[in-house]
Amino acid sequence: MNHIPLHEAVPSAQPSTATPDHAAEELRRYDVYLCDVRGLAVGTRRNCGRVVGRLLRQKFVGQPIDISRLRPDDVRRFLAKELNPQQSHSYASQVTSALRSYFRYRTTCGDQVGKLMAVISTPVHWKLASLPRALKPDEVCRLLTAFAAVHRWPKRGYAIVRCALDLGLRSCEIAHLMIGDIDWRTGTVTLRGTKSRRQDILPLPMETGQALADYLQHERPASSHPAVFVRRSGSCDRPITSAAVQNVIKRACRRIGLPSCGAHALRHTLACRLVENGSSLKEVADVLRHRSLNSTLIYAKLDTPKLFTVPLPWPGSQS
Repeated sequence: MNHIPLHEAVPSAQPSTATPDHAAEELRRYDVYLCDVRGLAVGTRRNCGRVVGRLLRQKFVGQPIDISRLRPDDVRRFLAKELNPQQSHSYASQVTSALRSYFRYRTTCGDQVGKLMAVISTPVHWKLASLPRALKPDEVCRLLTAFAAVHRWPKRGYAIVRCALDLGLRSCEIAHLMIGDIDWRTGTVTLRGTKSRRQDILPLPMETGQALADYLQHERPASSHPAVFVRRSGSCDRPITSAAVQNVIKRACRRIGLPSCGAHALRHTLACRLVENGSSLKEVADVLRHRSLNSTLIYAKLDTPKLFTVPLPWPGSQS
């Protein structure tokens, strides 16, 4: 299992040889729990570590971590500081979720944290209140042509956008894609170590396969690393990161004057296209690899023809 290095879990941590960093050690144990017991992805664990690290360093300045000394008022003050009016709902949900996760971990250590959990309120947000952010057909065409005049890695950028737009891959799934995962004979792609820790096999559309083959044959640097998308770091070849995938898509959007978006917006675009072409929610969920159909319900709001059949006639009207 890969655990988050201490300097990634909480970037502000600067362990000193003279003063032990008790918070960093506590975060290391917490990360082991998130990885081995909860099976969470690296990005999720990193976000939890950042939030919890700020709480611990605010309360236990240079002192050993003793949860019995943590009071409900300490948690209230931390939330009041973190959740100011300028913060988004998604950030508020992230903070409260991270705190709950950490206190659940502390219960496995034998701590009584019921009073601490009681002060963490769920941020008010109506489920499915917003529409999924997706690109319009003309914007998709402009995005696909955004790499024509690019001098640095144009084939790589085009292949990355194709993977997100045609397969609905997340940025981390694109970054972790290996050459051996592509079966050119059967036209399939195998995804390993996905967000849900499953192995999925997806059909490889012709346009996506051609984009990947073009990049692999004509632009990918010679490397012994099995990753499809690699970068050279000194004398070593390494796979690109999920952040690099997001940056490729965001820069392409800026070049054509679109609002900055990432791989997830392209997943939404794929789902919206499927719904508009008559696919059922179950089929959309299968393509996006949602474990629960509830994650796909937001796309029901885009099925305009079926929504027309929902309202009842107005009393006294002819229709």
